[in-house]
Amino acid sequence: MKRVLLTSALLLPFLFFLLYLPSCKKDYSTENNQNSINSGTAHLQVRLHDAPGDYEAVLIDVKDVQINFSTDSTGGWQSLQSVQSGTYDLLELANGKDTLLVDARVKPGRIHQVRLVLGNGNFVKIEGQTNLIPMQTPSAQQSGLKLNFQMDVKAGVDYIISIDFDASKSIVKTGNAKYILKPVIKAAVVEAPPKTGGIHGIVSPDSFQTTVLAMMGTDTTTTFTDSTGAYLFNGLPIGIYSLVYLPSDTTYKDSTRTNISVMTNMTTPVDTTFLHQ
Repeated sequence: MKRVLLTSALLLPFLFFLLYLPSCKKDYSTENNQNSINSGTAHLQVRLHDAPGDYEAVLIDVKDVQINFSTDSTGGWQSLQSVQSGTYDLLELANGKDTLLVDARVKPGRIHQVRLVLGNGNFVKIEGQTNLIPMQTPSAQQSGLKLNFQMDVKAGVDYIISIDFDASKSIVKTGNAKYILKPVIKAAVVEAPPKTGGIHGIVSPDSFQTTVLAMMGTDTTTTFTDSTGAYLFNGLPIGIYSLVYLPSDTTYKDSTRTNISVMTNMTTPVDTTFLHQ
């Protein structure tokens, strides 16, 4: 969503059991904030998401998430509490979906670096093939993918580090048909999230992809339907929206829905939009 801001036959079933974890709904609870105030700490979440890619699955093996309050990149690293280690399919984390990697309390101070530590279980699945292909991961990247930014942490404040793992730019195919994982990652820090909501619905037919625009005034947010025709917007400012549907099959006409209300911490359902030729 754009805004204007795992290989043997025995291993495969286990991997697929692990990877299709449901995306977590964002939780910015006042209870967490109050606990942070009482303990003199800040509430920190680390969330993972991805942009759509040209693969059927991209599986990454997350082992740890660490922070560093010093400028020393070789020392000072500390693992965050309650890291949700496991295998994640990045392509399940597109179109406004994300997953929670960390929900922890941290001491006040200045964070200089964050590190995402990966294991060896990284795989890609190519469309039309049945097997997962292992991706070689350089040892330096397994020791930690460093994200350098300055982040002042204050007690009693909620923070979110949003990690955008770009699957399409992170996979390199070599001349001998092997694949190397060279992660391209961006991170953004959010303090005191604004009041937002979401919209979800279905477009029919689902035999082609449809671009969906959520418009409020001059603010436009874009997403796309998946293989079932479903679409999802998250993080929309509250207000009244119009939805514009632009089918990729030009034999079908564009369509518009109006007066879609987005309310705080709610995802507004929209009944099925039927496109016509």
